[in-house]
Amino acid sequence: MHELSITQSVVEAVCERAAGRTVRAVRIRVGALTAVVPDAMRFCFDLITAGTVAEGALLEIDQPPGTGRCRACETDFGLTDLVLLCPCGSADVEITSGRELQIVSMRVG
Repeated sequence: MHELSITQSVVEAVCERAAGRTVRAVRIRVGALTAVVPDAMRFCFDLITAGTVAEGALLEIDQPPGTGRCRACETDFGLTDLVLLCPCGSADVEITSGRELQIVSMRVG
């Protein structure tokens, strides 16, 4: 379960930035193409934050959909997985969103 190590890194970064202040909420962005399961992250978050300044904090997860742009026909289209094939048949596709994995904000106090 790679969500455990990813969540551990998020919690470490949040606690370091909080500098001893109580963390109330953390908002992260996890793109639909990252293969990270949001429910698994929530479960791990509750376990990892125990005994830290982030214990009891709310984890808010934004999950932008996957999108791509075909270099051949210049069409933008949705991606549900990493099969990069444009409706025109071209495999010359650039992923434009859905691979994000970032801490967006946190609320302390």
